[in-house]
Amino acid sequence: MKYVNEFRQKDLARTIAQNIAAEVRLDRDYHIMEFCGGHTHAIFRYGVQDLMPDNVHFVHGPGCPVCVLPIPRIDNAIELCEKHNVILCTYGDMMRVPASKKKSLIKAKAEGADVRMVYSTQDALEIARKNPDREVVFFAIGFETTTPPTALALRQAKKEGLMNFSVFCNHVLTPSAIGHILESEDQEADQAVKLDGFLGPSHVSSVIGSQPYEAAVAKYKKPVVIAGFEPLDVMQASLMLIRQINDGRCEVENEYNRVVTREGNIKAQKLVAETFELRDGFEWRGLGWMEKSALKIKPAFADWDAERRFELSDSKGKDVKGCACPEILRGLKKPLDCKLFGTICTPENPQGSCMVSSEGSCAAYWSYGRFRGGDEGKETAA
Repeated sequence: MKYVNEFRQKDLARTIAQNIAAEVRLDRDYHIMEFCGGHTHAIFRYGVQDLMPDNVHFVHGPGCPVCVLPIPRIDNAIELCEKHNVILCTYGDMMRVPASKKKSLIKAKAEGADVRMVYSTQDALEIARKNPDREVVFFAIGFETTTPPTALALRQAKKEGLMNFSVFCNHVLTPSAIGHILESEDQEADQAVKLDGFLGPSHVSSVIGSQPYEAAVAKYKKPVVIAGFEPLDVMQASLMLIRQINDGRCEVENEYNRVVTREGNIKAQKLVAETFELRDGFEWRGLGWMEKSALKIKPAFADWDAERRFELSDSKGKDVKGCACPEILRGLKKPLDCKLFGTICTPENPQGSCMVSSEGSCAAYWSYGRFRGGDEGKETAA
């Protein structure tokens, strides 16, 4: 795709790098959190960090919904297929995330549970149509990007009267997490990562727009620049943040204006609002319990809500001892700070969600050689 290549040009990357070097002040450090794992992978894949001055630091954030989904919810998914004998449909990344007692959905499948990987909600609906004598549950996860397809699936099931289909809803909200991270920085200084600004997520913002970040920016006085996933996007957005920080400004800016608007996708937002409502609270791996940070299915679709249809236990699952995923997701640690990384914990034998997910920080370090150190671990930008 030639259009994509426009955002990977070496000469432009060098020019932006020179502009950044000219803008940064030598008497301070800049700590920029990339909230989305897609940005983390772009930074490592194209060597963006190597083009930054030494006092510009990228802080890895929550990454992706696979990373932040807590173990008790995965335990519940395993319980659905083992205890209630449902056909559980899920996206590929969720298959390998460790749950309690080092179990996972893929291990449950190996032991006889009917767990099926799907590529879309429509795949799950089709499985329900073809298996009318079985209960089919779609394990729904995701930030605001994947919520509209789940809403469509619920509405389609209701329209068809597909009574053997239900959704185990685990959709979470990005602006709530950004606000929580900044709230923690204010209230728990000894356990907070220093942040000067955020690279706002790309795909999420294409749905919700840039407006939802404005409240957090106004309250906590930290700038947000929404960035695309290409290396030049990340570099230009970083330059925009550095300029804001130098000027003492705190605004929401949109580098990714070829896709993101202030209003977002109104049609998708309306669909979600008609199908889901806010939960009082929800647990995020690493970030803990957060109020108004997730969605649940509205009563109008109660017959297709797996949490209402099936009795699920109150799991108290914990992360593997020594796994630093919770601290990595908050930006307090990097993968190399985890004693399990690259030894016990590898892509073939993941001990935490950050190594499983294609957008996880640990997976990025492993995939692009950052754990090796020296020149072997460096990529050349663009």
